[in-house]
Amino acid sequence: MPEPKMNLRKGSKVWAEDKNLAWVAAEVTDFLAKQVKILTVTGKQVLIVPEKLCPRDADEEEEHGGVDDMTKLTYLNEPGVLYNLQRRYALNDIYTYTGSILIAVNPFTKLPHLYNVHMMEQYKGAPFGELSPHVFAVADASYRAMMSEGRSQSILVSGESGAGKTETTKLIMQYLTFVGGRAAGDDRTVEQQVLESNPLLEAFGNARTVRNDNSSRFGKFVEIQFDATGRISGAAIRTYLLERSRVVQITDPERNYHCFYQLCASERDAEKYKLDNPHHFHYLNQSKIYELDGVSNAEEYIKTRRAMDIVGISNEDQEAIFRILAAILHLGNIEFSPGKEHDSSTVQDEKSSFHMQMAADLFMCDANLLFATLCTRTIQTREGNIIKALDCNAAVASRDALAKTVYARLFDWLVEKINRSVGQDPTSQIQVGVLDIYGFECFKYNSFEQFCINFANEKLQQHFNEHVFKMEQEEYRKEEINWSYIEFIDNQDVLDLIEKKPIGIIALLDEAWYCLSSSL
Repeated sequence: MPEPKMNLRKGSKVWAEDKNLAWVAAEVTDFLAKQVKILTVTGKQVLIVPEKLCPRDADEEEEHGGVDDMTKLTYLNEPGVLYNLQRRYALNDIYTYTGSILIAVNPFTKLPHLYNVHMMEQYKGAPFGELSPHVFAVADASYRAMMSEGRSQSILVSGESGAGKTETTKLIMQYLTFVGGRAAGDDRTVEQQVLESNPLLEAFGNARTVRNDNSSRFGKFVEIQFDATGRISGAAIRTYLLERSRVVQITDPERNYHCFYQLCASERDAEKYKLDNPHHFHYLNQSKIYELDGVSNAEEYIKTRRAMDIVGISNEDQEAIFRILAAILHLGNIEFSPGKEHDSSTVQDEKSSFHMQMAADLFMCDANLLFATLCTRTIQTREGNIIKALDCNAAVASRDALAKTVYARLFDWLVEKINRSVGQDPTSQIQVGVLDIYGFECFKYNSFEQFCINFANEKLQQHFNEHVFKMEQEEYRKEEINWSYIEFIDNQDVLDLIEKKPIGIIALLDEAWYCLSSSL
């Protein structure tokens, strides 16, 4: 953000706000009343108020490749940071430090030379900051701190949607496997199973969004457990905030979860479950994107099946999983029309009846009971149960709610199955936790889930502020070290707006829900 206090004189190097470039480098040439006259590097002379200027490092032109640690910048402001990252990115230096924080700029391409065994050997045991910035350096520093201090460590991977968080998490796990793995001859080691469970989690928890073809639509905390010698002894994967609404509602050009498209592309199972092209299913055809560039749904289906084998899911359970996915797709094609009674509904036509029967068969339940579940609501009173008929809109909402709930429970069951297969070490005293948080996004219409996701990110930002700015500056003050106060945006007001009782948004939502429930 622009810095309000700045001593300007003729010849001062500055950054100026620009509507096209965001920021443009410039030099102060004159002062006119309350405005500053500047000459930009593009040759334009501009009159601008001082508040829209930021100081610029005088030696930036000399540092053609940028600096590898941005604490070396004279002015650690937004334009200075962005310009430094841009110069490094142009040289394929996608990693840059800001103190102990690693900033990664997603190259959207494969850079295998950065992540081979030779590179891991280079960073193994190297003092932090001695080599070029790298995700392996952060992972190694975490592992060494855990071993030397005997204390568990956590690595937070945060950023916007599409920033590359999930790939970064995989790389951290890959490095921890390298330094803490067992002997190569061990059969199906913990670390192998954790890494090999990723395709399964991605198939059921990832989807195409506007920014990313393989965006994680759930949060993930991977806890790698170690024994006293520093060898991996167990692991646990904890998930949260699965985006359930995506199962029933998507916008063009996004997609539903990958597993649905994979199932439709499978030959044997698709035929067995009466599935065909995705565009025939309401839960998939709300967007016209059915394929991803360079990705075969049929091949991905085989990989998902293989991942299930690796984590020890039996053939019987695998059949049940895909049977449930097929049932959800058929469920979404059930349409309703007004019934004979007031505010009631019935299955619209023969096509919907077929999908109702298919969903019931795949769920292994009675079709009449499924119909009753979707088209009526049972209200418990002191006098007994009251069955209330639902109109068409309410029946559709009931149908979608069932689909979301079934999918969410299936996802939780899969995670539990993975954890059981991988195995946790209850005796482990030290762990490295890797948090792969949701990407912050803001849409024209934000769902409640997106609200929760963004709230989680705001809480993490506050945690970051607390540890990087507030606590550090308090330490400087106590030790009477000469320092200049760092301006940063404290988002406590935003958190209070959301969570503070009794008038925060969440408290008001709880109150509204309680009032609504009481009136039913």
